[in-house]
Amino acid sequence: MLIPSVISSCNFMFSFQAGTRTIELELTTLSSTHHVELNPSEAGFQDRYIVQEIIKEMAKNRPIDTRGKKGFKVLVLNEVDKLSREAQHSLRRTMEKYSASCRLILCCSSSSKVTEAVRSRCLNVRVSAPTEEQIVKVLEFVGKKEGLQLPSGLAARIAEKSNRSLRRAILSFETCRVQQYPFTSNQVIPLMDWEEYVSEIASDIMKEQSPKRLFQVRAKLYELLINCIPPEIILKVAAFSCFPSNLLFTFHLKVLRFWFQRLLYELLKKLDSELKHEVCHWAAYYVSFQQGYTDLVLISSCLHWVA
Repeated sequence: MLIPSVISSCNFMFSFQAGTRTIELELTTLSSTHHVELNPSEAGFQDRYIVQEIIKEMAKNRPIDTRGKKGFKVLVLNEVDKLSREAQHSLRRTMEKYSASCRLILCCSSSSKVTEAVRSRCLNVRVSAPTEEQIVKVLEFVGKKEGLQLPSGLAARIAEKSNRSLRRAILSFETCRVQQYPFTSNQVIPLMDWEEYVSEIASDIMKEQSPKRLFQVRAKLYELLINCIPPEIILKVAAFSCFPSNLLFTFHLKVLRFWFQRLLYELLKKLDSELKHEVCHWAAYYVSFQQGYTDLVLISSCLHWVA
């Protein structure tokens, strides 16, 4: 009989030697008797030490089942696409060395940012985002559990605005509940605070193109970054349907798919069709410089051309 295991969340402080210095890293892990789940990219530029030391140490210890046979440990690594090149190379060596005692499940949003050496050693499984119909069913389930009467029209509009993100849909549902209850089908679905702030930044850029305005916009971008809004969320195109159906333009949007959301979207709404193509071209050009640049420098470089 299989007994469900208890999943526990723990914050561990790891300490190890790196040459002549001692490095201490705090890492949050989810673990059970069957697996360990962690996010090495939380360590930032020190993520390679997580892979070289911590994951290697976990993979070394081979569990023994009730029959006395040697089993294997399961490690789930989230956001592998955000690991540095050095960390991914270390991960490849760890996968090869401890393949008999450890099974790795690598989760990422964009497989193109994972090195070919790592991808070739994995079985690639694509998990698509939930459809709008599935999101509506989840919202109805949540509403039923909470004892809320959710109109089908409002649920459909929340699902449509969520861009197929279940987390965003549930957060919007909670916001609507705080804003107004009982619900109405035509109830306004409020934007998140950071989205309104990004829209304000786009308006500032269009009002005046000067070094002074660029300096002000840079300060606002920095405020978004220090409040943990990821740069790929600030600058990622979310709504392809808002623009004319043009093959070249659609191609540019797909190139930017994993980098540009609200800011570029807000800018494109304010530009004519000729400038839209050129803005997308230069945005894609600066995306190619992602490696080795800080987020603020990269975003500012792109906006410097626009402004």
